[in-house]
Amino acid sequence: MAQTAPAKTIGLAFDVGGIKDGGFNQAAYEGAQRAAKELGLTIRTSQPKKATEIGQGVSPLIRGGAGLVIGVGYANNDAITRTASEFMDSRFAVVDDLPKGKNAVGLRFREQEGSFLAGFLAGKQSSTGIVGFVGGVDVPVIQKFRAGFAAGVKFACPNCRVVTAFVAKTSAGFNDPKAAAVIAASMTKQGVDVIFPAAGGSGQGVVNFIKGQPCIRAANLPAGVTFKSDLFAAVAKSATYKKLCTTDSRPLFFIGVDTNQNALGDFDKKVNTLNHGLTSMVKRVDNAVYTIIKEYAEDRPWRGGDRSFGLSNGGVSVAIDSHNRALIPAALETSLKKVEQLITDGVIKVPTQ
Repeated sequence: MAQTAPAKTIGLAFDVGGIKDGGFNQAAYEGAQRAAKELGLTIRTSQPKKATEIGQGVSPLIRGGAGLVIGVGYANNDAITRTASEFMDSRFAVVDDLPKGKNAVGLRFREQEGSFLAGFLAGKQSSTGIVGFVGGVDVPVIQKFRAGFAAGVKFACPNCRVVTAFVAKTSAGFNDPKAAAVIAASMTKQGVDVIFPAAGGSGQGVVNFIKGQPCIRAANLPAGVTFKSDLFAAVAKSATYKKLCTTDSRPLFFIGVDTNQNALGDFDKKVNTLNHGLTSMVKRVDNAVYTIIKEYAEDRPWRGGDRSFGLSNGGVSVAIDSHNRALIPAALETSLKKVEQLITDGVIKVPTQ
């Protein structure tokens, strides 16, 4: 009787936040699980409890039998590059950075493209003309989010203003929701009514803040700032919203990141009332991870170097679903699709910094 070949083992070395962060790490894990189920693979993981532990699981995963190890997040790059040079017969990948070595590949995204679309919607739908960007850490990949978002806001609303802040100076900024909530509170005092956090698990802090304070009141606007529109007057509001926002006010919104987080804004679990997730900039980390695992598992020729995922190949998008449909009228969605085409055609050059 012929023996069945042992299942190939895939290793995932996560960033802080782990597989249930609702964003970046979770998307990578879901992509790996999809590949494992389809191809009969074994998945092993390493989850750091704090920023100083990032990358420590890479070598143990290889030594434990993984033939391909994927570092989820740029902070894993040093460990991946170092281990790749030691284990030339193994394969490696980094999500969001470019590792060195012929046996390593970088799975990178054109975050600026999807963020431009998110900024376009924010600029069109802001009631104050002031929107916010919260980055986890001021590093190149987060600057791509910020630059694209700011450019999209300005394209939609030349007179709008973007307020920017970063959670921390280390990777801990991607897993500090309390600090992000403090930033959100500060931004709303400046008149910000739409906040886009590109901050991993810290983004939940922005959501939590808006859940507790779902609107911005005219009486609390800073000097010189007024409401420029009332686009959501006809959208049904939750009982909590009506109770907390009895004076002249406008809704506060967040923009989800990495995965479709629109549902997080459905605070009363009623899809017909106003949702506080304006949209989500979906970064298909799951597809990228699934693709590289599938190529490895099927013994396809290995191609090291850079892989780029953007609007043209399904790498990024903005989410419109039953949760936020009432926030984005059909005419605006049509305009959004035209802007997307202008980007993919190269007519609009989206900045990366």
